[in-house]
Amino acid sequence: MKSTESNFIHRLKSEKEDALEYVVDNYLPLIKGVSYKVLSPLKNDGMIDECINDIFLSIWHHAKDFNGDTTDFKKWICIIAKFKAIDYYRKATRNMEVSSEQMELQPADSIEKSLILTENRNELMQLIHKLDPIDQQIFIMRFFLGESTEAIAKKLGKTKASVDNRIYRGKKRLNGQVKKFLLGGSYV
Repeated sequence: MKSTESNFIHRLKSEKEDALEYVVDNYLPLIKGVSYKVLSPLKNDGMIDECINDIFLSIWHHAKDFNGDTTDFKKWICIIAKFKAIDYYRKATRNMEVSSEQMELQPADSIEKSLILTENRNELMQLIHKLDPIDQQIFIMRFFLGESTEAIAKKLGKTKASVDNRIYRGKKRLNGQVKKFLLGGSYV
C-alpha cells in the first residue's frame, strides 16, 4: 500500500517509510520556507539543510503523538519547523564570536530579530494569560519588567519564597502547555 492524502497520517503513525516520503514530497517547500524565514539572516545554507532534516526527524519521532486531520497536520509541522528553526538560530547566535567590526547591526538584521522577539513575546503572553491572575502579575513583573523577586514580593504583600514557588510552578505549567501544543494539542 502506498501513502496518499487520505492515509498518510495513519501510515506515518505506523512508522511506514513511504508515509515519511509522502510528507517530504508534499511539505518540503513549506518547511523549507519556514526554516529559511527564520535562519536566512545567518547566511548559512548548510545550517538550514540540517535544520530541515532535524524537523523531518522530529515529525517521524513524534507522529504517534499527533491527533488531527491534514489541516491540523500542516499547522503542526509548521509549529515544529518554526520552533526548531528558532532553536537553531539561538544556538548559532549564541556561538558566534562578535568582532568589533561586526558590532554594528544592519537594519534588516535588527528588524528580523525584533520581529522574532515580538512574535515570541506575543506567544508567551497568550500562555501567561492562561495562568491565575496573581501568577500573571508575577510573570509580567519578573520577566517583562525585570523586577527582582524581592521587589515583587514587597509590592504584592507576599513572601519571597511564595513568589519563587509561584514562578517555579508557573514555568512548569507553561512548559507543559508548550510541549502539549508542539505534539498536536492546543493551549489549555
